[in-house]
Amino acid sequence: MRVLSDLEVGETGVLVALDLPPGVQNHLMYMGFVPDARVKAVHRAPAGDPTVYSVDGMEIALRRETAQSIRMQENQSGAAE
Repeated sequence: MRVLSDLEVGETGVLVALDLPPGVQNHLMYMGFVPDARVKAVHRAPAGDPTVYSVDGMEIALRRETAQSIRMQENQSGAAE
């Protein structure tokens, strides 16, 4: 099991769970961060934080602190993005 902040740019994972306060969790779920969603790390800021992630056609920048609370499963399928 990994956390979202572990994904390198270009890597994709499958979201397992959000370990965040309810308000933040609901906000992210509304934007597509739901269990079984495929999330790709698209771009990282020059200083390393935040990182832009793509989920369900949207690109969302998250701080490392938030991304460390999102549990991921590595993409096992090898399917093209």
